[in-house]
Amino acid sequence: MENFVVSARKYRPQTFDTVVGQRAITDTLRNAIEQNHLAQAFLFCGPRGVGKTSCARILAREINKHTAGQKGINKDEDFSLNILELDAASNNSVEDIRQLTDQVRFPPQVGTHKVYIIDEVHMLSQQAFNAFLKTLEEPPAHAIFILATTEKHKILPTILSRCQIYDFQRITVLDIADHLGEIAEKEGVKAEPEGLSVIAEKADGAMRDALSMFDQLVSFSGNNLTYEAVIEHLNVLDYDYYFSLTDLIVERNIPETLLVYNQILSKGFDGHNFVQGLAQHVRNLMVSKNPKTLILIETSDRIRERYRAQGESLSVRMLLKCLEILNEVDVQYRGSKNQRLLVELALIRMCAIGVEKKNNLEIGSESKAAPGHLSGGVSSHPPTPEPPPPSTPVSASPASPAPPAPQPEPQASTPKPPAEETVQEPSAPSKTEEVPVAEKTEEPRPVLPEAAQSPEVSPENVSRRKKILRNYQSTSVSITAGLGGSLFQEPDANEADEAEDEASQEPQLREEFSEDDLKRVWRNLAEMMKARGRESLFASLTLHAPVMDENKHITLKIANAAQEIEMNREKGEMLEYLRKELRNFAIDLDFELSQNNQPTKLMTTDKKFEAMVQKNPNLGKLAQNLNLDIF
Repeated sequence: MENFVVSARKYRPQTFDTVVGQRAITDTLRNAIEQNHLAQAFLFCGPRGVGKTSCARILAREINKHTAGQKGINKDEDFSLNILELDAASNNSVEDIRQLTDQVRFPPQVGTHKVYIIDEVHMLSQQAFNAFLKTLEEPPAHAIFILATTEKHKILPTILSRCQIYDFQRITVLDIADHLGEIAEKEGVKAEPEGLSVIAEKADGAMRDALSMFDQLVSFSGNNLTYEAVIEHLNVLDYDYYFSLTDLIVERNIPETLLVYNQILSKGFDGHNFVQGLAQHVRNLMVSKNPKTLILIETSDRIRERYRAQGESLSVRMLLKCLEILNEVDVQYRGSKNQRLLVELALIRMCAIGVEKKNNLEIGSESKAAPGHLSGGVSSHPPTPEPPPPSTPVSASPASPAPPAPQPEPQASTPKPPAEETVQEPSAPSKTEEVPVAEKTEEPRPVLPEAAQSPEVSPENVSRRKKILRNYQSTSVSITAGLGGSLFQEPDANEADEAEDEASQEPQLREEFSEDDLKRVWRNLAEMMKARGRESLFASLTLHAPVMDENKHITLKIANAAQEIEMNREKGEMLEYLRKELRNFAIDLDFELSQNNQPTKLMTTDKKFEAMVQKNPNLGKLAQNLNLDIF
């Protein structure tokens, strides 16, 4: 039985031309050899599996071959004795470096240069680096050092300054896939390009990792390497999941979206990897929207075309919002107690992106077209305008019956708004004439409750009325039973009418109350704050009794400035509670510092005793009789 050699060793580059993905470095080294511009020390750094050690060995052979040809030495001579390779991971002591420096003094027997390759040089100890400094700075003319490492930041700056540094890059997915295709052809393996692209992506820029996975997959599937076999054996989530999931998000199909995610979890895939993969998919869709950036998607041409086709149907705003949501989940995933729920909420939020924008647009457009009508649905059809109600003139006598409204005449030139309401102003003078709707030239606006229009309402009431109107206008998102049917429902019209009636009636409450009523409500307010755990606020409310003047202006004395800041922070809530319980919206609340609250002064012991004597002279006589010293 013939011994099997892994592809990473069997197809290891032997010349600069066979090195994959490092064209700039190989050209530089080749030109340095031809022009005899060789440095005394090289440092090859970069991630694993990108060709650092291979390029070091190729450089060591090419140096002796080139110089041997110039001096008449046979180029086919074996120069292996001129190449010494040292693993710094296992030879990292000072003694190992001293043995190396002792060998440097001897010139090569064949050829012109001795090349010393030190792999994983960052593993050398601090003392070994210091022992190596002098030899590295001034080596003999025949000695060349090539250092290789994956962690350049661990090497001393004094070592870096003595070397020519070459930074090896990660090999691109396309280069790895092309190289795997060449090897598959040499080995007689029929491989699908999509499967090789998945291997290249999984390798993360390392050719050695890609070749190891290639050998493993050939052993698994034989000489027919398919895309399905690759994703099954490497436990990689299929592209189709991401494409179908994106289509479901665009369709706002929350039930199917959650079922697809459940299917992914049932196959053993990690939720965090799914989030990262979906974010990468959305990023590729974003990149595919511009033909210039389409090349940034490192995959096969067929998959790249699918990205381009799906990206055309998505807006940039939606893709950016999805990336923002997925980035939040990626950051919060490790610390979440319920990780599955976190991902499911993110999928639901992505399904609702387009609907939220559409609702905002519908509310804005309908508030201009039909005052008083607010829509929160997802239907693309505009709401059917209701017939205009008969307009009732405002009369000074409420007992007299209102005359029937005249039928408006059709107008050919000026379109009539769908509906218009006549609002009765409580402070406006009585009118007996009716203003026709068609003669109004101002842009129609939504009709606000009287509480928001009355100039007599205090700022706190105006803020509360606006809050009611915002709650009335906002559209709530809810998932119905079984996650079926419409996800977005309009607010109940009866609840909106009740909120509007309450907003118009509350500012008119002016009931009288006594001092005892105020004290009772005030004690209830303090007890409520205490029940909430606000002990400091409870102490401030009970330290002094509130004082009220004839204008219902309540003043409370407080002890210090810190209490004043805390009370002002809670003033709005306390004022609302008092107005509601006492049924009087003319109440106002203010705080003032106590007059006798003077800042304490630091005094010495004798000063304290003098102050005590001023209050009680007998203390001075007592100290004098007992011959006491105060200090």
